[in-house]
Amino acid sequence: MAGHLVLLGDSILDNASYVPGGRPAVIDQVRSRLPEGWAATLLARDGSVIDSVLGLQLSKIPGDASHLVLSVGGNDVLEQIRILQEPVKSVAEALRIMLESRLEFEEKHRGLMEALVARGLPTVVCTIYNPCSDDENFQRAAVAALSHYNDAILHNARSLGVPAIDLRAVCSEISDYANEIEPSAHGGAKIADAILGVVTGHDFASQRCAVFP
Repeated sequence: MAGHLVLLGDSILDNASYVPGGRPAVIDQVRSRLPEGWAATLLARDGSVIDSVLGLQLSKIPGDASHLVLSVGGNDVLEQIRILQEPVKSVAEALRIMLESRLEFEEKHRGLMEALVARGLPTVVCTIYNPCSDDENFQRAAVAALSHYNDAILHNARSLGVPAIDLRAVCSEISDYANEIEPSAHGGAKIADAILGVVTGHDFASQRCAVFP
């Protein structure tokens, strides 16, 4: 039976402006990999945050949608990245600040995931991949900080029985990035492969979380 895959979220899935020269965007690469008779709709928009997906994109999901894929949260984290510059008196204080930020993020992200799951459609969620910065100090700090937010995403996925794509494992090479934080055509191809692998290979009826790849 034909399906209709819908992509929700931010520029990880809406990366056309970052792959110039006619190179394929994520949505193009997804469509080229779909089984015969399937369709794909891109609702993800560059710059989106969790609230804008919840408030704008969900209302546009087509009535014949069969599968939903969500990749959002990176821009929410960017809004909080200032905490990496806050002076602290101890490592314990730094961890407390990170925990408070993570819990706020987790609650907001869970609300979005619950709204998606409530639609009764097979749903896939993506983690936030690591940046690709030449600044080694920033890169290390960002990777450490993102582990907290990604743990929140995976916690929500497990508790709601939703499969997850860990984009940190998908985009792991410099060639996967068009800049510090956007996927290139090469990275987009790997993201598309991961999406189609889960959509066509996961047992959604089991209502269990599995982390890919």
